[in-house]
Amino acid sequence: MSQLKLLLSVGLGLAALALHAEKPNVIVIMADDLGYADVGFNGCKDIPTPNIDTLAQEGANFTNAYVTYPVCGPSRAGFITGRYQQRFGFERNPQYKSGDPNMGLPRSEETIATILGKAGYTSGIIGKWHLGAHETLHPLERGFDYFYGHLGGGHNYFQELLPIREDAKDEGESYKTWILRNHEPVKIDKYLTDVFSDEAVTFIERHKDDPFFLFLSYNAPHTPMQAPEEEIARFVEIKDPKRRTYAAMVSIVDRGVGQVMDKLKELDLDKETLVFFLSDNGGPIYANGSNNKPLRGAKSDVWEGGWRVPFVLRWTGEVEPGSEFDEPVSSMDILGTMAGLTGVPIAEERPLDGVNLIPFLKGEQSGSPHEVIYLRKFDQKRYAVRKGDFKLVIPDPEIPTRLFNLSKDIGEKKNIADWNARKLEELDQLRLQWDAELMEPQFLGLIHSEWWKKQMEKKKN
Repeated sequence: MSQLKLLLSVGLGLAALALHAEKPNVIVIMADDLGYADVGFNGCKDIPTPNIDTLAQEGANFTNAYVTYPVCGPSRAGFITGRYQQRFGFERNPQYKSGDPNMGLPRSEETIATILGKAGYTSGIIGKWHLGAHETLHPLERGFDYFYGHLGGGHNYFQELLPIREDAKDEGESYKTWILRNHEPVKIDKYLTDVFSDEAVTFIERHKDDPFFLFLSYNAPHTPMQAPEEEIARFVEIKDPKRRTYAAMVSIVDRGVGQVMDKLKELDLDKETLVFFLSDNGGPIYANGSNNKPLRGAKSDVWEGGWRVPFVLRWTGEVEPGSEFDEPVSSMDILGTMAGLTGVPIAEERPLDGVNLIPFLKGEQSGSPHEVIYLRKFDQKRYAVRKGDFKLVIPDPEIPTRLFNLSKDIGEKKNIADWNARKLEELDQLRLQWDAELMEPQFLGLIHSEWWKKQMEKKKN
């Protein structure tokens, strides 16, 4: 090879590496209904999560991380758009209605997959969708290039419990459908969480040479409480049978995280891949045996236990291993981070609420990524506003507004509203200003469905 050709070859190779460095891969691993205290780095003792803990050891642990809603569907809508979902009327868990094009994420909104597609990314979602069952709301219509999973809010975990090959008529039936590979129903040959993990590894292998975005959207440890007997038997020391099954389900998720990490190492993609891990909301402690301590409350609450979650980012060579970031952050910041890293344009009419976290992690930018973090539950008229260490809570419109200092009272036990009238008024004015920017829910939620009402009646009896 001539010297000129050699120089050109080296130059082109370096240019390709630089281009790829500007477009790092991103993997978002989202557990479903995972308790705040059910990972080792948050103090869990009875469920080993070595692979999830390794992500925290090799990356940054966000100790004050929030999702945008304390139940699955709206929380996922906030993450996937990088925007408060109340801005576009997605404030309820959608009903499973494959014939309703308005029951899910509005077509006016762009997803992280659509946005990263403009920067040349190939995107895949494996697992739970829960953003609409109509054909126009399908992941392949919302920017994703590959889908392997289920469209509803939860699912059975064994093939013998999936008798429905074609479409379901309601939420209950949606738990029993075959898994979709893009649009084709397929059978599974092992426990569903393991199937999703295997698919994730295959996706990474398939797209190792190009920028990719993978949303590994586990439905575990969401109900129903199902796990292989041999996995449950590993936790015989846990006396509560529900938590014993829960422990097995969490452990299998952790195993899948390990598979993903091992594949990245095998393909030498660690330095080119951001890996986020989080839960979509707090644990529903009575439904699945999860643990949110020392936080108050559970899934669906505006207390910390409803929407404060384990949240980790690993990016080898860029994020300091074992670091902790204590300022409040949001799941919306995942898209904000990727938009910042890639420079992909964001539509002016849909500005992101999420921000780029990397400059804060590297010390290039000081202060808090968010001056204020908000939450609204329209149907219950509940709110939460966090600014700095202070949090305003309206857990019920019929009782006085409460105020807490989370740096001194993470469990929200001591209401300090009576001694901090000025701070309470400040946060309430911020709440009212934010509330004025929002719209009302644009579709009826799962709680309004006949199926849900029947489930509630069964529980009463």
